[in-house]
Amino acid sequence: MFHKAHLGVVVMDSIKLSHLRNLLHEALIETNHVYQCALFNRFDGTLIASSAGFKLSPAQIQVFLGLFRSSHLARESGFQHDNIHYQCIRADNTSIYAKSTNGGMVLAQTETLILMAAYSENMYPSVCIEAVEKLADYFREKGK
Repeated sequence: MFHKAHLGVVVMDSIKLSHLRNLLHEALIETNHVYQCALFNRFDGTLIASSAGFKLSPAQIQVFLGLFRSSHLARESGFQHDNIHYQCIRADNTSIYAKSTNGGMVLAQTETLILMAAYSENMYPSVCIEAVEKLADYFREKGK
């Protein structure tokens, strides 16, 4: 049985998680130019929230964390995700834009978070980029 204080933390964490999932859905998925997205801690790689049905393994998250640590390598050789090679279009300390033959990916880093979104070939990369950067700016303004 949970102690009341402990239960309150669990309930609050559940509310925050639900809010973050809704935020990802409303800010990214509803643009119709993002088909999957996730939010994770930039320090320890903990997955915080993701779009419905989207799962990222700890190994995949570590690849994304490494892109920001070695953005010059990301620019030179790209990276692999789900057996797809991505070529980096932009890679710096705040954003990574990459494309593949069937779509692309946008990652944005804030003080404590990394936001990841993927788009398919029938979606506009510019809309995905704008949506991700706006959400990242929101988190930056909140100090997250």
